[in-house]
Amino acid sequence: MSIDKQDVQKIAHLARLALTEEGADQYQHSLSSILSLVEQMQSVNTDGVEPLSNPLEMTQRLREDIVTEENRRDAFLANAPLTEAGLFLVPKVID
Repeated sequence: MSIDKQDVQKIAHLARLALTEEGADQYQHSLSSILSLVEQMQSVNTDGVEPLSNPLEMTQRLREDIVTEENRRDAFLANAPLTEAGLFLVPKVID
């Protein structure tokens, strides 16, 4: 697939990019190369190929899901000027 200079200028306009004539020529060549690579990749037969989330056959080491800190909620609430039912009370800022 090839892209022409008019398409490049339209894309630049939509992306709000200022583009010179030389820049438009350069982008036309670059975008055409990218599109031809995508076209080439789409022609590869991928039947029977499982999608991968990671190209390496490794699993991530995870830590155990255990509590490592004590509950200090009451100590934190003791420092607050106003609390109710275990929550901080703050002044209303939006009417």
